[in-house]
Amino acid sequence: MASIKVIQPGLATYVEDSGRYGYYHLGIPPGGALDQLSFKAGNLLLGNDENAAALEISLMGPILEFSEKSYVVITGAEMTPIVNGDKRSTYSVVEIPAGGKLSFDFLHGGARSYICVKGGIDVPIVMNSRSTYPLGGIGGYKGRKLQANDELLIGGFDSAPEVGRSLSDEFKVSLKPEETLRVIVGLQDYKLTEESLQGLFEDIFVVSSEADRTGYRFKNGRKFKYRNLPQPFGAGSDPSNIADACYPVGSMQAPGGNEPIVLLRDAPSGGGFAMYCTVISCDLDKMGQLPPNHKVRFKSITMEEALQARKLYQARFSTLRESLK
Repeated sequence: MASIKVIQPGLATYVEDSGRYGYYHLGIPPGGALDQLSFKAGNLLLGNDENAAALEISLMGPILEFSEKSYVVITGAEMTPIVNGDKRSTYSVVEIPAGGKLSFDFLHGGARSYICVKGGIDVPIVMNSRSTYPLGGIGGYKGRKLQANDELLIGGFDSAPEVGRSLSDEFKVSLKPEETLRVIVGLQDYKLTEESLQGLFEDIFVVSSEADRTGYRFKNGRKFKYRNLPQPFGAGSDPSNIADACYPVGSMQAPGGNEPIVLLRDAPSGGGFAMYCTVISCDLDKMGQLPPNHKVRFKSITMEEALQARKLYQARFSTLRESLK
């Protein structure tokens, strides 16, 4: 089988598919690509199953060597691929010759790119997924991010894709200088003062350097203040504590009332911190592309507005699939 040797692993490179579902009640989060649209777009462009395992790279790309002639598509963040010293296009099918090396230019926008390979990355399926869950040490390649000298197998395929086939600009990552993340307020927003809730939706936050697959920390907003309420039985003494509860993906907490943290796909499934709101699912792709120091506002919306946003998000996926048939 064809294989990929990791010469340099980049900052944080993981094997991911669309996620591991059905095990949250056992404490295992869904994982999977943070930017689902970019991940699936690369696979569809290659003619792969849209769930074929790919590599998710963060902020700095790896250097990879391919044992056999292979075909890749790079989607997501603006990180120009380089094949044997020659720059190639993102969102386009690229051929890599046997023994060829794939590397990357500097990041110019966004945070995460996806290296989709014709045939997919062939790692064992664990709990119905090839995604990496590093906190549990399962899935992906040995349950961890890639390291130098790792060797990944590539799945087989019947026919080569059309080299140069590309995707229209409407499906490419495009971030505004100040992005908005829509949220549903709850579950424990009642613990905050009116002033703190107002500040959450008035302040301009900045993505901290502490932003990864577990969660994003946001700085520069006002410190949260709490109402004078009795702590529930089993909760800690700090007003940001609650009795242990499940954490939805996208939920916001602020331990000690300090900088808010939005939990993402690799976060623990529960704990003892209050959740003040939850970023709607169809804004999580965008959030996963926000680099450190990017400006963000949070906007409260209704459940009806969230359901309509999800409908539009699903329609965008349908348009993407139709455009690549």
